Amino acid sequence: MKKKSLAVLLIAAVLAVAGWAWWQGRGHGDANALVLYGNVDIRQISLAFDGSGRVAELRVDEGDRVKAGAILARLDTRALELQAEQAKAQVQIQEQTLLRLRNGSRPQEIAQARDQFIAAQADAVRAAQDLARLQDIAVSTQGRGVSKQDLDRGKTSLQAARAQADARQQALRLAELGPRQEDVAGARAQLDAAKAQLALLQYQISQGELRAPADAVVRSRLLEPGDMATPQRPVFALALTQPKWVRVYVSETDLGKIRPGMAASVVTDSHPDQPIAGKIGYISSVAEFTPKSVETAQLRTSLAYEVRVRVDDGDNVLRLGQPATVRLSIGR
Repeated sequence: MKKKSLAVLLIAAVLAVAGWAWWQGRGHGDANALVLYGNVDIRQISLAFDGSGRVAELRVDEGDRVKAGAILARLDTRALELQAEQAKAQVQIQEQTLLRLRNGSRPQEIAQARDQFIAAQADAVRAAQDLARLQDIAVSTQGRGVSKQDLDRGKTSLQAARAQADARQQALRLAELGPRQEDVAGARAQLDAAKAQLALLQYQISQGELRAPADAVVRSRLLEPGDMATPQRPVFALALTQPKWVRVYVSETDLGKIRPGMAASVVTDSHPDQPIAGKIGYISSVAEFTPKSVETAQLRTSLAYEVRVRVDDGDNVLRLGQPATVRLSIGR
């Protein structure tokens, strides 16, 4: 019995020593490989509407995969659509105003202005003849045939007729010359302003549709139809499907063995037999304390350099924060 117990103890001791040796040499047994440990990192987006309004529709739920450009939600934009219709009418009004100024006076308008000038000239001639007749009578009768008031009234009528003729002559010249360039430029500016207002309203209406900026997975649905949305209130939290990377830390002694672009193999505890291809995309130039959540062969509090290994996870196997093992081939 004593011999059997001794044999059992001896075997247990050998196994313990072998296990300790394996643990200490884990990741260092192959001189041509460097094994690093870290966690999966994924970029996330807090997606909110650009404007404010009441949520009218939500099209996706948590866990749904969405493509870039897909409509995820809509706001109630009825008020903006009515304003846009009003702005369209204002644009049409300004377009007709500018067209009228560019075309200038119509031939009929010029002919009308000429006829009015001729009529005013005739009135001035008649007023002059009436005044001359009154003056002749006053001279022939030595002032007894015409009163002074009638003479004054005749002079005033002549002055008014001549002023009216001058005004009609100036109106004819303006009709022949057409509108001033300043008036045309002002009408053009008003048309541009109306078009800009319409474009702004149309843009605000388009912002009533919340679209996915990239391929992603919906992590959280934060609002519901009927809620008031603002730019400060996210509607969805999205996790990008690409890119994904594993954040690991390498000691200073191993820093010279790696370089950006180096191929890597990534495995997880849930899929140890399904390695995922990757490559080193970033190596930090500043040392820092290794996070407590990262398992390394060295002490966790030792200084190390952050390394990001980009992976091509086409099957969407990796999850945010998932522990992962990275194997780098450093053989020459």
